[in-house]
Amino acid sequence: MRLVLGFALVSGLAGCAGMGDSMTAAFADPAKYELYNCKQLEAERKALAARQADLQGLMTKAETGTGGAVVAELAYRNEYIAVRGQSHFAEEAWQRNKCVAGAPPPGAPAPVPPVVAPAPARGAKR
Repeated sequence: MRLVLGFALVSGLAGCAGMGDSMTAAFADPAKYELYNCKQLEAERKALAARQADLQGLMTKAETGTGGAVVAELAYRNEYIAVRGQSHFAEEAWQRNKCVAGAPPPGAPAPVPPVVAPAPARGAKR
């Protein structure tokens, strides 16, 4: 009986692991990034990428232990899917706003290079 219950649990969780990108959108708000500017989107994309990498590392680490696949699914999978969904919508907003990484906001003055005094000629007295 335990074997059958264990198999049913693992099979059910394996179904969750097989969810594709279409399911990630169900865990995120598509309108969240509508009013973000490029600077805000850039920071959000970096934060989401870091969190996704952290969660992936935690899931990989959990899977190395006994029963780790079940622990990884129960503890981290939903948040991982939600972060992937948020990343997807943040990326869509990034593309829609035609943002460029590290670019100044529109209307900002161009950066002025620093003025550097020329080096004194060799042999010149100070």
